[in-house]
Amino acid sequence: MINTYDVLETIRMIQDDCLDIRTITMGISLLDCIDSDINVACENVYKKITAKAARLVEVGEQIEKELGIPIINKRIIFCGLLSLSR
Repeated sequence: MINTYDVLETIRMIQDDCLDIRTITMGISLLDCIDSDINVACENVYKKITAKAARLVEVGEQIEKELGIPIINKRIIFCGLLSLSR
């Protein structure tokens, strides 16, 4: 349960200590983008990133407004498998 002291302490930290959220991160799996044709794979990756992360900054800004705390960085990380033949 949130208590008054915690709310006031958070407000103080935002004002006095310049509290912010350093980074929000969106993870995207690229496993389903795999294709034997590199050009198709690249297109699949591009389409997935632009579709999934299209609203990342917008949503980050909504969170900033909702919480009243600035978010400094919005970033994307990619998850996938790299197979090397030897």
